[in-house]
Amino acid sequence: MKTNLMIVLLLSLYSCQPKSEEKVMNTTESNKIEISTAEFGSLDNEKVQLYTLKNKNGMEVKITNYGGIITAILVPDKDGKLDDIALGFNNLDDYLKPNPYFGAIVGRYGNRIADAKFSIDNKEYQLAANNGKNSLHGGVRGFDKHIWDAKKTQTGISLSRVSPDMEEGFPGNLSVTVDYALSDDNTITISYQAVTDIPTICNLTNHTYFNLAGEGSGSIADHQLSINADNYNPVNQSLIPTGISAVKDTPFDFTIMKKIGDNINDDHLQIKNGGGYDHNWVLNDGNGQKPAATVIEQLTGRKMEVFTTEPGVQFYTGNFLKDIKGKSGKTYNKRSGFCLETQHFPDSPNQPDFPSTILRPGDQYVSQTSYKFSIAKL
Repeated sequence: MKTNLMIVLLLSLYSCQPKSEEKVMNTTESNKIEISTAEFGSLDNEKVQLYTLKNKNGMEVKITNYGGIITAILVPDKDGKLDDIALGFNNLDDYLKPNPYFGAIVGRYGNRIADAKFSIDNKEYQLAANNGKNSLHGGVRGFDKHIWDAKKTQTGISLSRVSPDMEEGFPGNLSVTVDYALSDDNTITISYQAVTDIPTICNLTNHTYFNLAGEGSGSIADHQLSINADNYNPVNQSLIPTGISAVKDTPFDFTIMKKIGDNINDDHLQIKNGGGYDHNWVLNDGNGQKPAATVIEQLTGRKMEVFTTEPGVQFYTGNFLKDIKGKSGKTYNKRSGFCLETQHFPDSPNQPDFPSTILRPGDQYVSQTSYKFSIAKL
């Protein structure tokens, strides 16, 4: 990329700062999204904002520009009762403490990179090893631990930042934009874009933990799940993929909807390696038009469908949650939330048979994922 073009892009990304305590109604032909802003705290003498998106159905999504974290998602149940179905905290201070990436933008590389290193064009790069000997979710200070520039859009907010060359060991000045949009059919859409001036790798996702019965309501084992995938990535004991295998006749077969807990404790090597489910499913080609995954919670009737342009989805069942006090004062413990992190495959930079995550100057990283909420026909 030419230097002058990069400078223009960097300046444009840094030129959008929100004003505090604003409340506006943004309208398109199909959506009437109310967007309000409040201060959420401060970090290093910089104010952090909390944005609340609300549609005509009363659904609300709360997002902070610290880490692009989705702090709350309020959706109706079959009786119209709103509950918050996203695990998280009420204040910035709790997010600043060590936590399992509740609701955050994950980058520069979501998931694990083996031995915390990779090569591009025969040049090796060493990353921070923050997950045993591996790199996880962008390193010690990934995208989830930065304040992003933010501006309001017609249907939500647009977050942007420039990840400087060699941040956490990753090459290239990576200019990133992540747009959050809410629609009147109760869909949250997350759109990612990035460009670089030096060959690098890029794999962005969102790490929201869901419990469709409501955050703090206990185990997600009775949630019903289907995943549009005939294959998945088995892993070794450090959760690095060892290839691609069929889900048929394994606990990983969600091609037909079943309860998450049906096989989560099976005597199976992969269940033992993950402590439950913590694996990437290789999605069947749906071009973002078919649900990659569908989840139903029968007592509330809530249904969530996930649509994505990504080739994979990491299904994680909160196996490492323990004694975390959440928003309602209730404690999050093992398997009290699940994640469906749309992505390229873990350790792709070191596995040439996996879809490439290399981004080169002149190319653009583009990815989109939607979470659609409705009431299931039971």
